[in-house]
Amino acid sequence: MYLSHFGLTAAPFALTPDTAFAFSSRAQREALDTLVLAVDGGEGFIKITGEVGTGKTLLCRRFLARAACTTGESSQGYRTAYVPNPCLSPRTLLLAIARELKVRVVNVNSDSEILQTLNRAMLRFAARGASVVVCLDEAQAMPVETFEALRLLSNLETEKRKLVQVVLFGQPELDVKLARNDLRQLRSRIAFHYQLSALSSAETAVYLAHRLRVAGHRGSGLFAADVSQAVHRCARGVPRMVNIIAHKALLLAYGQGNSRVTLRHVRTAAQDTPHARGTGLLLRLFLPRWLRFGMNS
Repeated sequence: MYLSHFGLTAAPFALTPDTAFAFSSRAQREALDTLVLAVDGGEGFIKITGEVGTGKTLLCRRFLARAACTTGESSQGYRTAYVPNPCLSPRTLLLAIARELKVRVVNVNSDSEILQTLNRAMLRFAARGASVVVCLDEAQAMPVETFEALRLLSNLETEKRKLVQVVLFGQPELDVKLARNDLRQLRSRIAFHYQLSALSSAETAVYLAHRLRVAGHRGSGLFAADVSQAVHRCARGVPRMVNIIAHKALLLAYGQGNSRVTLRHVRTAAQDTPHARGTGLLLRLFLPRWLRFGMNS
């Protein structure tokens, strides 16, 4: 809606985790380095946690893209399996992993047959110099019995190394679930852990400019320093919330024919955003009906 008005070629603050817009914040760099170090070291389980909207899924996709680029360029390639929603039964999860790895399972009704098939496939991958990495997003939703199946899968190993490594991405509730006594064996296998934090105020300003630049904006000052600080305060530095507030603020500026975002735009956008810092009258009191429809589409 506002793209041509601001000289943009793409939506700068879309909520989909597009790696083209990836911003290398301190937390993202450290988390990615932790993942690469742990996987290269052959550690069994790695855990990445963070509040909603801090960039866990984007980090996972960046890691998978990096693993794909590494494959074929070194003696140690990677075969990856990505499960975006592991709220599955143990058997269904194992079959999902087999499908991601392109492993054909003959008897899908036998847990032992599925494990044996995966074991044989991973031995073949290992013989070719490939490491298998399973990435599970939203891991806090995984049933307890499925965690146990995952632990059994991680038991697959040779005398020299693990045949599969597992990366758990989840909200803080994942730590609560893993604290259960009946999951202590799996918990003890988590060798590396990183907790994603929010953006700092300085990072938020660079983040806004970065996404605008990737989206085709070639000017400056669309979000002035005090305005970007206001976005940071209202969003608490959470990237997803920053995107929502920045998008709404741009819509407000566009609706008023402004060439830049003002503090009032940010405050009004925050007032219409649940969980943002700032409450007040809903945005519908300030916008015509056609513009409100565009924000909700």
